[in-house]
Amino acid sequence: MSHPTDPAFEGGRNIAMKVPPHQWEATVGFYRDTLGLRELDNPFTSGPQSVGFAFGMNRLWVDRVPGMSQAELWLQVTTADTAAAAEHLAASGVARCDAIEPLGSESAFWVASPAAIVHLVSEPDAD
Repeated sequence: MSHPTDPAFEGGRNIAMKVPPHQWEATVGFYRDTLGLRELDNPFTSGPQSVGFAFGMNRLWVDRVPGMSQAELWLQVTTADTAAAAEHLAASGVARCDAIEPLGSESAFWVASPAAIVHLVSEPDAD
């Protein structure tokens, strides 16, 4: 049930595909060479090896993640008030999973949907 003070959420621009090392090069080649998507400049200097592509109105990041056995898809949702969003999600029984990947930001955090899809919750300009 929605309350007047509940934060508003929107889909963010970023989609992250976390890929095991043995699939990473072929996956990057699929988006770059087979589909011919435009490769993006990578603003991330820390974290996993990552290649970004223009994916319509979105950005698809293909991250090479050691220790994974299969690919995962991570999504971004944005909200103007991440503190209120954190409270709302906690009250709704949604557990945070910040330990999965450090963000270096107190205004963004990770949660998982009931189907175990990871979501970055951040402010719109933090994407």
